[in-house]
Amino acid sequence: MILIKKAITIDDYKDFVNFPFKLYKNSKYWVPPIINEELEMMDKENNPVFKNAEAEYFIAIKNNEIVGRIAAIVNWIEVREQKKNKVRFGWYDVIDDLDVSKKLLNAVIEFGKERNLSFIEGPVGFSNMDKAGLLTHGFDELNTMITWYHNSYQKDHLEKLKMEKLAEWVEYKIQIYSKKDAPEKVKKFSDLIMKRYKLKPLKFKKTNDIIPYIDQIFDLLNKTYNTLQTFVPIQQYQIDHYMDKYLRYIHPDFIKSVVDQEGKLVAFAITMPSFSRALKKINGKLFPFGFLRILKAQIFNSKASLYLIGVHPDYQNKGVTAILFNDLQTMFNKRGIKEVETNPELIENKSIQAFWKNYESVLHKKRCTFTKEI
Repeated sequence: MILIKKAITIDDYKDFVNFPFKLYKNSKYWVPPIINEELEMMDKENNPVFKNAEAEYFIAIKNNEIVGRIAAIVNWIEVREQKKNKVRFGWYDVIDDLDVSKKLLNAVIEFGKERNLSFIEGPVGFSNMDKAGLLTHGFDELNTMITWYHNSYQKDHLEKLKMEKLAEWVEYKIQIYSKKDAPEKVKKFSDLIMKRYKLKPLKFKKTNDIIPYIDQIFDLLNKTYNTLQTFVPIQQYQIDHYMDKYLRYIHPDFIKSVVDQEGKLVAFAITMPSFSRALKKINGKLFPFGFLRILKAQIFNSKASLYLIGVHPDYQNKGVTAILFNDLQTMFNKRGIKEVETNPELIENKSIQAFWKNYESVLHKKRCTFTKEI
């Protein structure tokens, strides 16, 4: 018999967060999240997203053991302002038992019916700034800090439960040229674009230099992605939350920006050293010594992750990203970074994928969301 239990107590929440550590214990490719950050995400007092969202967390129990988990989420901005009558599901991890998946998804469906929602989609987080997509290709690759890992059978479960693919993302590995082999045309094109549109790169020397531009960065994100199917406007309280959560991980060298002659931001790229191997070693705990591994990964690393790119609509398809990539190329060479991994990009977002057409790249992971009417 399979029992579905709604998380209510702090111990329930801990069970919910800790289950993947058991499920993926022997996986070489699953990258653990930080346990305390996961618990804070679920806490309505700590996560400002609950100003416009609600969630319930479900745990599946069989033979007195936890065998699965899932979160049911509704983003009321998405429902009321964008007229997407959707219940989201995320944090979907399960043993290879179709009945467990079915009962967990039924719990989400009931959550949606109680709120008069009409379809289910996931796995996704609270908004388009959170993790999204079920891994469907690349099971022998480490996930990044802001993506989920899944077992291959989870896709089979959702398909057997008559769910259909909706959004699809792709991820690439990009080889970085050495300093002597770096394509001269990227530098020349960068110089040409700067002169033509009277633009210049913006250099950040310390973290505090970034803070005055945070609002502009998120404004550009909204403008860059507002036509994509998964878009939900980013709220100011979310901006403040993400800044507090992620800024500590980002060295100023890894943020590249372009401004116009009035000093207004027109494009940016946020990259980070890859924290995947460091996170795997610390196994969910920053203390007492986990933070030292994170610090080491910031300094000594041959691999980076490309997290976000934003370009103002007035400058899209005008070659502005060449300025960003020229600066990134220089910084990567200086730091000994030889490979960059992109985070998920919607498959229809061809303009983003065109950014590295001058580099050797491999599509190494795919993920998608699944949907069903309720």
